Amino acid sequence: MAKDRTETINRLRRIEGQVRGIAQMVADDRYCMDILHQVQAVKAALAKVESGILKDHAACCVAEAIASGDAAEQRTKFNELVDLFERVKR
Repeated sequence: MAKDRTETINRLRRIEGQVRGIAQMVADDRYCMDILHQVQAVKAALAKVESGILKDHAACCVAEAIASGDAAEQRTKFNELVDLFERVKR
């Protein structure tokens, strides 16, 4: 778990650097397509982080709610996921 967290933090720091690089590219008036390629790379990297965190949530938080047998907690975790996916659709 700590290893996954460290990997996620490292990945986010790389993304942070990429975003700063994109800002510099814009400031330097670089070619639009080059900037757009970098934006796409950041989006893909963020999607990978999102996927990892979602998998971790399902493996830990949701699994614990299911194992607890607490119907209210199970509904809460389920509704959190539904709310998240509804926001993504907008």
